[in-house]
Amino acid sequence: MKSEKYKLLRRGIIYDVVGMVTMTIPVIGPFLDILWAPFAAKKMSDMYKGTEGKIASVLVFLEELLPFTDVIPTFTLMWLYTFVWKKQPTPQVIEVRANE
Repeated sequence: MKSEKYKLLRRGIIYDVVGMVTMTIPVIGPFLDILWAPFAAKKMSDMYKGTEGKIASVLVFLEELLPFTDVIPTFTLMWLYTFVWKKQPTPQVIEVRANE
């Protein structure tokens, strides 16, 4: 599980960098964002399942289409939300004793 978690982080950072690089290309960059936005949204929904993944895919789609928002590391923020900030219930440990 731990290595899968960090594989998601590495992939997310790569996708964030690709999304940011398009901003540095004059004239062609905004057109590349139009192509990149649906691809990034699909990758986000593949990486994170459920409702949270769907919401994140919509957010990354909009972030890639809107001007001057390419600097937001959406994939990395989603990873942080999923694995660092999200409050998950602590599993209860039940002690079982044999009858003495």
